[in-house]
Amino acid sequence: MFTTNPFAELSAFIPTAVMQGYVVLMVLLVAGGTILDMVHKKNAKYFFENARKARKDAKRTVSGGEKASLAVQTLAKEVLTSGEFQNQQRRFSHLFTMYGFILFIVATAILILGYPTPADQAPAILPALWHLGALMLCFGGYWFWFFIRVDVSAEGHPWYRVMRADIFIVSMLAMATFALIWSALQAGGVSGWETLAFVLFIAATTVLFGTVYWSKFAHMFFKPAAAYQKRVIKADGSRENLPEIPDDLSAPDVKERYPDIPEYMGDNPPYMGLGINREAPNHY
Repeated sequence: MFTTNPFAELSAFIPTAVMQGYVVLMVLLVAGGTILDMVHKKNAKYFFENARKARKDAKRTVSGGEKASLAVQTLAKEVLTSGEFQNQQRRFSHLFTMYGFILFIVATAILILGYPTPADQAPAILPALWHLGALMLCFGGYWFWFFIRVDVSAEGHPWYRVMRADIFIVSMLAMATFALIWSALQAGGVSGWETLAFVLFIAATTVLFGTVYWSKFAHMFFKPAAAYQKRVIKADGSRENLPEIPDDLSAPDVKERYPDIPEYMGDNPPYMGLGINREAPNHY
């Protein structure tokens, strides 16, 4: 099962051109949905206007080398390791889901476009990565859905409560789940149920890539850009007109600039503990 290309068997029933055309169609749906999302929410317009305003309010010029360094830091923290998540369970769940999704989608595209028939023998590593990606996606996604999702963990709603905002995670989990079921049934030679699992797999995939405009799919493209811009405005001093947090509240210039600092905090307030992070908000 794990070293067999499940798409190669389909060539006996579905023309190769149809399978490859479906992959291209899904790419077009993602591109079109993302563009429509940008036009509707004006994400790109806001981003570029905010960047232009930041350059105008900048206290210093950020060099090209420094911008490259900030881009590398963004790639290393916010993109590759999801370091912005303070909750470590949420972070690891996100990483499993993200890398599982990437492995699964890339392996799917390579298997269909490069090795669509049994005659085109795919390297054993590709089907293995396809199955591994689906398993990682399911592990991270179901971990999030049942235990980490704020609706369940903090607000007391049942796990089966589904809203339109959940279309992304639900369709993604359904895609990976039915893909694994389809592959297992295909390997076991269960023809009737295999066909049903494949139909459900394709249906979930189509919903995932066809509902980009209404789901959170497009945010994965905006998130790195926003994280990079946040680092730039901090480096150039514009800080979106927010004041810089002083290190020493007892400094005369700080007291002069911020005369309303509460007296109970003292000149240099001590560490105040975990506060709201002391325990999970589950007192519903």
